[in-house]
Amino acid sequence: MKRIFTTLVATLTLLGSRANSFDEGMWLPILLKDYNYAEMQRLGLKLTPEQIYSVNNSSLKDAVIWFNGGCTGEIISDKGLVLTNHHCGYGAIAKLSTKQDNILDNGFFAKSMAEERPASGMWVATLNRMEDVSDQILPNLEGLSEKERSAKISELSQAIEAKASEEGKYMCMVRGLFNDNQFILYVMKRYTDIRLVGTPPQNIGKYGGDTDNWMWPRHTGDFSMFRIYAGKDNEPAAYSEENVAFKPAHSLPVSLKGIQEGDFAMVMGFPGRTNRYATSFELEVQVEDINPVFIRLRDARLKIMLEEMKKDDSVRLLLTSNYAQVANYWKNYIGMTEQVKRLKVIDFKKANEEKFSAWAAGKPEFENVLNNLRQAHNTYKGVASQPYYLREGILSSVVARNANFFKQLRDSLAKKDISDENLQKTIDNFKKNIGRFYTSYNTVVDQRIMAATLNLYYEGVPAEQRAELVNQILKKYKKLSPKQAFEKYAEEVFKKSMFTSLDKVNEFLAKPSLKKLEKDPAYQYARSFVEHYEAKFETQIKAYHDSKAIYMRSFVKGMQEMDAKLVQYPDANSTMRLTYGSVQSYDPKDAVHFNYYTTIEGVMEKYVPGDYEFDLPQGLIDLYKKKDYGQYANTKGELPVAFITNNDITGGNSGSPVINGSGQLIGLAFDGNWEAMSGDLVFDPKYKRCINVDIRYVLFIIDKFHGAGNIINELNLVK
Repeated sequence: MKRIFTTLVATLTLLGSRANSFDEGMWLPILLKDYNYAEMQRLGLKLTPEQIYSVNNSSLKDAVIWFNGGCTGEIISDKGLVLTNHHCGYGAIAKLSTKQDNILDNGFFAKSMAEERPASGMWVATLNRMEDVSDQILPNLEGLSEKERSAKISELSQAIEAKASEEGKYMCMVRGLFNDNQFILYVMKRYTDIRLVGTPPQNIGKYGGDTDNWMWPRHTGDFSMFRIYAGKDNEPAAYSEENVAFKPAHSLPVSLKGIQEGDFAMVMGFPGRTNRYATSFELEVQVEDINPVFIRLRDARLKIMLEEMKKDDSVRLLLTSNYAQVANYWKNYIGMTEQVKRLKVIDFKKANEEKFSAWAAGKPEFENVLNNLRQAHNTYKGVASQPYYLREGILSSVVARNANFFKQLRDSLAKKDISDENLQKTIDNFKKNIGRFYTSYNTVVDQRIMAATLNLYYEGVPAEQRAELVNQILKKYKKLSPKQAFEKYAEEVFKKSMFTSLDKVNEFLAKPSLKKLEKDPAYQYARSFVEHYEAKFETQIKAYHDSKAIYMRSFVKGMQEMDAKLVQYPDANSTMRLTYGSVQSYDPKDAVHFNYYTTIEGVMEKYVPGDYEFDLPQGLIDLYKKKDYGQYANTKGELPVAFITNNDITGGNSGSPVINGSGQLIGLAFDGNWEAMSGDLVFDPKYKRCINVDIRYVLFIIDKFHGAGNIINELNLVK
């Protein structure tokens, strides 16, 4: 959205300064030719629009994949070899690790395709085409209530998706843009036979841990490698030893030429969610009421998990993936809160709203929109934290969450007129799925989390808003302090509940009993809080979200009309986007300059033997001492590790290819920087940077550290 505003904050703008070689926006590749191409050429792009996005011919979009629904990856060989981040493959790597074969800690690279390991449950999708289907949806929405509108959008979207899927050949999605003022159909192919090809040890792939997360300078070799397998017809197929390596329409050549400051850099991927149109009212609630609760609850869980993980290596392997997921957005919310305040983002939003109000005056469709949004947020403010206390607190316990899932089975068991066949279908569905809910479960950790989050709920929720069960617990254990009472209560729940053991749950499912389920203490615990939430807050919160959807749709439409001459981009929504800019250093604060790249020298400077986050494998230390960098050194003889660009990215871009002006891979995006943690809310050209692992460091680790020359030989290297 190249949007010009008068602003109270000089560094914040919604229009990139052309002179500084950056351009805000997560753009739709289908519109590249009309909106962005000339500027991209000016910055150094040498490709045609059709070489980036084409339906009928091979293009870059064919090499960019949606990785497991939450990340991005890129195909880098004509045998379906996929590169993505280490943290994107982390769950699969941890799942494939055992004490006897600990590839998470030791690393692994297959020396042949026969050694590649099936990553069960993982999938990727390639994009076939995009199509604007707004004219098939919008005319049918006039005069509908928000509930009716949502239902109609769902109905029409499903019909469009069904037709485009060609009887299941394609995975299709209709997604709304600009707060459902526009709709795009995405036609994709989904592949489920995905195999792990290789991963560095986590003290390379996750080097720096939580301390360095969201920070620059960075020294993390954040990559892992997988391969897509397909049937002999090259079509998606379930796992089979008969499957063959997928033959992509396009794979990215890999550049060894390196980078310089000012070089063109383009990122393609599947960014998850941004909220660039958020109002000042929404941000005030987010920063003052929601974020502190989210941070406190996750902080408590993380401390408990880490304490137990350090005691027992098997617990560490079991919980490490879940820990990383919880920690990632815990630190994100801390950074977001800090930067929203430091950069005065709320003041910036208020200035934009003043401009909008002046423009909207006398326009019936828009003149009351901001007042309506203000009133909606004022009523929401007092209850905004309640969903987070429930989700991030009470139901963050695996036992509580699993017990709550059984509400559906309880309702089926309670139905007097349900047929034996339908009841058995429900039971069979639970039998089929329940195991996956215990894959990252440890009894000691979970019991401690239940007690700790109960205590935080008690401390943070006003007395008049608390669930009655809290008072009952305090009364039952009145001789104890509240903290001790909740610990004692959690201990009793874990002694008596069947949900503390998958075996006990399966025994119950073999002979389910309504009476036994309703008497289970974990079920009673979970349902008491959920039912309290549903009775006291759900209607109000749902009404707020419905009202907000209506008013935000009008607000965004008005913003588009106000600046109708300017090219605008929609918020991210986990669909393919493109962002372009250049390699750029930055100054985070007065008298401090951050260079645009890091080297292995910085890796060694951070090295702390035996440390949980900054230990290193001896093999890497030996290579450093020998300065054995081979063809992966830069012109100064240094081994580059990471670099930064001013590309506009967010969560979901993890693993995205960073591509030079010739369409060659130069790195993988893996993080954003601390100084721009408000980036999902507003683009800040002075501070916003995309942190990338240099492809030369990736190849160095594969080749020199792991000795996987077979992988290097498979790539199209450009020197």
